[in-house]
Amino acid sequence: MTTALILGAAVWPGGQPSPALRRRSEQAARAFHAGRADRIICCGGVGRHGPSEAEVMRDLLVAAGVPEGAILLETRSSTTWENIAEARALCPELQEVLLVSDGYHLPRARLIARAQGLVARGEAASTEGLSPRQKRRAVLREAAAFLKTGWQILRRG
Repeated sequence: MTTALILGAAVWPGGQPSPALRRRSEQAARAFHAGRADRIICCGGVGRHGPSEAEVMRDLLVAAGVPEGAILLETRSSTTWENIAEARALCPELQEVLLVSDGYHLPRARLIARAQGLVARGEAASTEGLSPRQKRRAVLREAAAFLKTGWQILRRG
């Protein structure tokens, strides 16, 4: 069984999905319908606005034709590290995952998953609609976060 983990992104006022949350959920639905995932864990707790990121993802997945029985909710996490750790706690049998996120986020997410003992592949959501400036900013932010994460993993030993 291949499990996809949709990594969290913001929920906007009124419970509206941010563009990143919508892109990631749509990509996970495509992976499910194409047979690349048998089930999906939606990862993410409540940020500035409710409901939880996971609940908003579930609603998007169901609207895209993914059966509710194939969807699990992880509603406690607020970071990528926590997304993956809480998904593992929800499904201790997890050994291999398909991480669904934005392409610029996937290298760090794979690093974190591997540090937590998982075999991880990535599937990038489309960044269509992002301006070159937004993409540049996201890549720079992720580069810094990748270095910080690498340092934290080294320190953990």
